[in-house]
Amino acid sequence: MTFKLTILGSSSALPTSKRFPAAHVLNVHERFFLIDCGEGTQMQLRNNHIPFAKLNHLFISHLHGDHYFGLIGLITTLGLLGRTSELHIYAHKDLQTITMSHLNFLLKRGEKLGYRLVFHTITPGIHEQIYEDSKVTIHTFPLVHRIESNGFLFREKPTLRNLIKTKIDFYQIPIAQLRGIKEGADFVTDEGKVITNKELTTEPHKPRSYAYCSDTMYSETLLDYVKDIDVLFHESTFLDDMADRALETKHSTAKQAAEIAKKANVKKLLLGHFSSRYKDLSLFEREAREVFKESY
Repeated sequence: MTFKLTILGSSSALPTSKRFPAAHVLNVHERFFLIDCGEGTQMQLRNNHIPFAKLNHLFISHLHGDHYFGLIGLITTLGLLGRTSELHIYAHKDLQTITMSHLNFLLKRGEKLGYRLVFHTITPGIHEQIYEDSKVTIHTFPLVHRIESNGFLFREKPTLRNLIKTKIDFYQIPIAQLRGIKEGADFVTDEGKVITNKELTTEPHKPRSYAYCSDTMYSETLLDYVKDIDVLFHESTFLDDMADRALETKHSTAKQAAEIAKKANVKKLLLGHFSSRYKDLSLFEREAREVFKESY
């Protein structure tokens, strides 16, 4: 059961020859969620063999250009590819105005989109659920930046227990009872013998979780939202010798990201949103690991 993160861009405001601006794709059971959409996102989707047609839900953290300047191009490309299904975009309200002004300009000149855009407004400063299906829930939560900025928390829903096929065949359990057994029921034979669920099934995997925090300054208010999750992405625009600059621009250092990860008791920390001034990214990992070993 897939729960896979692909980093499309890890740079901050300025792209570099080796790093694109912010964009992540999370694949949860073959549901593909695009988180931020900086310039070059389309190229990186192709480079990573991620199917455009499976992108149905896009999440934009805030309205600085390095997080959404790739959106118009992606929207029009999906139209050129013949898309007909809806595309859902979750963002602060002004993104709809920005996006539609571009699209209306094109549509007036005879261009056709071919599918419907559905905008979902994120309320600044609010922690709330914004999406749910049978496999995953998604919450948004406030970050602390120069403009309104939000993070996103993806939680996989618990799955049913796993059937042991050899046991199911041995006891000739009817198909109609398999669902109940996967939900934890025992099986009773025609002779009245109880076969315990423990003999028939194995434990399901523990539900997985991923939080995306970019852009934000160091803020312990995050701890309430990301406590105990599996993977935390926390921006680390600067190294700690530029902590004053991080404070001024309301960004974070690698050390500060590690401090949040440690206090939140997450399993792994993923660093990113690196300033273009840095060429050697191993310095970020080294700095963060002095505080939190599971930093990458």
